[in-house]
Amino acid sequence: MTATLVKEAAPPPVDRTGPARRSRRRGRTVALLFALPALLLLGALVVYPVLFSVGRSFFDASGTRFVGGENYAEMFRDPATLKAVRNTAIWVVVAPALLTGLGLILAVLVEKVRWATAFKLLLFMPMAVSFLAAGIIFRLAYDEDPDKGVLNAAVVAVHDAFEGTSVYPTARARDGQGLTEQADGSYRTGASVSPGDSVSLPLVGVPPKDLPADAEPAYAAAGRTAAPDELRGVVYLDFTPGGGGEQGRVDRQESGLPGTTVEAVRDGRTAASTTTASDGSFRFSGLDAGAYTLRLPASNFAPPYDGVSWLGPALVTPAIIGAYLWIWTGFAMVLIGAGLATLPRDALEAARMDGANEWQIFRRITVPLLAPVLTVVFVTLVINVMKVFDLVYIIAPGPVQEDATVLATQMWLVSFGGGNNQGLGSALGVLLLLLVVPAMVFNVRRFRRSQR
Repeated sequence: MTATLVKEAAPPPVDRTGPARRSRRRGRTVALLFALPALLLLGALVVYPVLFSVGRSFFDASGTRFVGGENYAEMFRDPATLKAVRNTAIWVVVAPALLTGLGLILAVLVEKVRWATAFKLLLFMPMAVSFLAAGIIFRLAYDEDPDKGVLNAAVVAVHDAFEGTSVYPTARARDGQGLTEQADGSYRTGASVSPGDSVSLPLVGVPPKDLPADAEPAYAAAGRTAAPDELRGVVYLDFTPGGGGEQGRVDRQESGLPGTTVEAVRDGRTAASTTTASDGSFRFSGLDAGAYTLRLPASNFAPPYDGVSWLGPALVTPAIIGAYLWIWTGFAMVLIGAGLATLPRDALEAARMDGANEWQIFRRITVPLLAPVLTVVFVTLVINVMKVFDLVYIIAPGPVQEDATVLATQMWLVSFGGGNNQGLGSALGVLLLLLVVPAMVFNVRRFRRSQR
């Protein structure tokens, strides 16, 4: 019997790519649905304003006439815009470099501090302050009046401690009573005096409330007679409280002016110098016979030192950068500190065992290993300072606003702050965007490389 083998036909291969493809398509659809609200928001708040600004930059101030690249040409002809570009360049060069350096130094030092967490908290706290509030704080701190501005109060205190200050800045000589003002601000007696004479030098312009606490009446001192070999006198406030009295004559209620410098001058040179007592009296003894003139040096009447004009044209940009450093130093320190915590400790310990000191470890190991973190911090800060607006607008007073302006403030001033030229303002916005985009692209690419 012959067996017939019937070969059963093989089943057709199962196509499994269809369900997998449908699954992937379904996953992309679900992801797109979740991302759609964010994409719509991004398009409405970012993409559309950017495209609108690019288009608006090709029209005139009214927005009705197409002018092509005229706004871009005008932008680089305007002195205010050129100054804004210069100030922005200063910000980009100075602020990120200082912040990155400060953040690196503080991050390294904090590791060696016992209360590191509290120290980091104190330095990071300014990040919680809005730029508006920080601007108001530093506007007050930079105030030129030492009674209001804390920085000038400190500067004036240090200056007066080493240089001293004038005794009576508002004082002046009584007209027609023997004292003549000189070109350098000093006062001299018109008539010559000699040893054995007694003179009275009347001054006015000093409010009684500003007299020193140890000031005494000058009447008794004015009545003293000089010895033959001495020159005596009194410097007094020629003013009687409540009225009355006689000009040029020391009355009973008139006060002496203690602490006033008096010089005896002969042949154009100072022969002797002294300072008045609490009742305003002074005397020179041992003078050679002959004629002298008495001089009250200008140092007695020099206006008080008012400190530094922090918000003047020369210092307003560095002053605002200082406020920016106060806010952002904690940010740089925390980011660099996080990178510092990931460094391989065995490399540091090996360097110490090989005899490297802390400075060599910092320069040759810590900084090179932190280079990626330092670059990210630096580029992030560059992007941030290009957009700085609040601090400049709030801290800089009106008269020096143009000296402190950057591209962001110039864009606002041209568009809304009185210029009312949104065509030129849009061109400034496009310029700012073009300057920021390369830094953003660099940061994103570096972030992707670090993820790989």
